[in-house]
This record gives sequence, structure tokens and C-alpha cells, in this order.
Amino acid sequence: MQVYEPKRALATFVLGHGAGAGQSSAWIVRYAKALAKRGLRVVTFEFPASRKNEPLEDAYRRIVHDVRKRFPREPLAIGGKSMGGRIASQVASKDDLAVCALVFFGYPLHPPGVPEKRRDAHLPAVRSPMLFISGTRDPFGTPRELRALTKKLHASLSLIEGGDHSLHVPKSSSTPQRDVDTRVWDETAAFISAQLK
Repeated sequence: MQVYEPKRALATFVLGHGAGAGQSSAWIVRYAKALAKRGLRVVTFEFPASRKNEPLEDAYRRIVHDVRKRFPREPLAIGGKSMGGRIASQVASKDDLAVCALVFFGYPLHPPGVPEKRRDAHLPAVRSPMLFISGTRDPFGTPRELRALTKKLHASLSLIEGGDHSLHVPKSSSTPQRDVDTRVWDETAAFISAQLK
């Protein structure tokens, strides 16, 4: 478990990494530090080397349990990048985690090129508010698919114009990457903070 401490914590946010990289990846570290600057205590961890749901879900459950023990009086939000977000949502759909919010960065709605292989059947069972942040060029879920999905859920959708699965925009984009990142971090902190009122 790696903890990124803010000056004053509004809530704790468990940030699960994607399938391609661990908690020490540049993306996760950059996001964790940026969100900590915005008042979130960010906790990252390492998933086991498995593609099966059960050990991945068990790892997420353990980290939530550990965070609850360590910060028992603090509001808790969960989520992650790609696979990390999907596993967080699966655990939340099965367990009463009493989390204030879930945030997904590039939710993998389906494998690229296989739109019929959906990963959303469990999402209606998630009781907490959800925020999906997705790039319009993400092959794991189109804007149209995500708009239709989030309309059926207790969820909000934020689309990053030109963004890929990691929310990176092309160098030719009219919006610099640093501005995109700032928007994503601000929206994440604001969404979680809004659930505390």
C-alpha cells in the first residue's frame, strides 16, 4: 500500500492500476500526487499477477478493509484506471462497501473491436454515485456507448475530446495535455467532494 497524503484530507480515494502497469507506473503516480494536492488521500496498491476476477476482487477487498482500519472516520471513494476501475465496480456491486463515490478513468466497457463482449451487467447493482471519465478515441468504449450506459445508472460521464484509453490527447490537439490532466483531476476531486455534502 502506498499512501499519498494531502495537507488536509477531505476523503480517501483508493486508486487501482490498469492491467498493463502497476502502482509505480508514471500514470498512477502522477494522478495520485495531483489528486493529493486537491485534498484527497490517495491509496494505491498492487494487484496480483492474475487475469481472473476472483483474486483481483479479493485484492481490492483487502485494500478497502485495510484503508477502513487505518482511516476509520474518513469518507472513502474507490475506482481506478481501466481494469482497476472495473474491479472496483465489481466489488462494489457485490459488497456493501459504503463508499461515497466511484471514479473510473477509461472504463473498459468491452475489449477493442469486440463491442458485444460487454462488461457492464453488474453496474446497475452499484449503489454509490459513479463518474466515468473517458476519451473520445478510447477503443474500449465509444462516447455513444458510454452515454447510453450512464443514462441507465446513478452515474455521470465526462468525455475528453481526442483522448485515448489513458486520456492522452494528440500533440495536435487544441487543448494541451497539461490542461486536459488538470481538468480530469479537478473534476475527480469535485465529484468526490460533492458526495460528502
